[in-house]
Amino acid sequence: MPERLSVTKTYKLAIGGKFPRTESGRTTAVTEAGSGLTAHVCRASRKDLRDAVEAATKAQDAWGNATAYLRGQILYRLAEMMEGKRSELAAAIGEGGETEVDASIDRVVHFAGWCDKYSMVAGGANPVAGPYHNFTVPGPVGVTAVVCPDTPPLLGLVSLVLPVIAMGNACVVLASETNPIPAMVLAEALATSDLPGGVVNTLTGFRDELCPHVASHRAIIAVHAGGVSDAQRTHLRQGAAENLKRVTIRDNVNYASEAACEGPRWLEPFVEFKTIWHPSAT
Repeated sequence: MPERLSVTKTYKLAIGGKFPRTESGRTTAVTEAGSGLTAHVCRASRKDLRDAVEAATKAQDAWGNATAYLRGQILYRLAEMMEGKRSELAAAIGEGGETEVDASIDRVVHFAGWCDKYSMVAGGANPVAGPYHNFTVPGPVGVTAVVCPDTPPLLGLVSLVLPVIAMGNACVVLASETNPIPAMVLAEALATSDLPGGVVNTLTGFRDELCPHVASHRAIIAVHAGGVSDAQRTHLRQGAAENLKRVTIRDNVNYASEAACEGPRWLEPFVEFKTIWHPSAT
């Protein structure tokens, strides 16, 4: 019998709970040292970014208005789905993959636990003079762009995305350039979890091409980035100056460190605090 030929997989984008091809028709080869071609991924365009932002905008209200307890339960479910794809995620990462997957699942669980606890830490009842009750409560800021570092491809993504969605924000993710496959395997897990479509939209492509469009897009309210170059950082900062984005850039982060990547300070940039006044009974 003739030898069977293997077909190299082409990973699509993840937008609005679906997996469309890039409108540009472009793809990029992903290679691994010693084994040659691994897969192809779509090279997202400006139009793909706009489509992802539209999907995130549609999902924002429902996700932002969901109870904190429900968001936490959905993120715990995501951790379970990642457990089910443990071997596939580890294989996509390569050397050290199992350790990175374990750390990524633990980080999802960590931020899932913060969903219904952050308001107890950061909000509260304020003392006021007069017959009033005064409360401060945190809420989501809105659609957020997440620019992921090249390494670690999965743990870096999870560390940047989970604080955003745990606080009720929908997001558009630019995956690792050098190894975007773990991000797309995770996107498949997201699609079969209880997370509503459009809350996390994942693009593969080049940061140099997409960061200027992230910076200029007015429907993107905040940016959470790691592993960006000086030029990319400048584009994002200039966009913040022009349209008042919140830009948080994580420099020189050890993503494997719990002390460096966990806790409420990772959540604070992605909440908007609201103060409510209510008359008290006399």
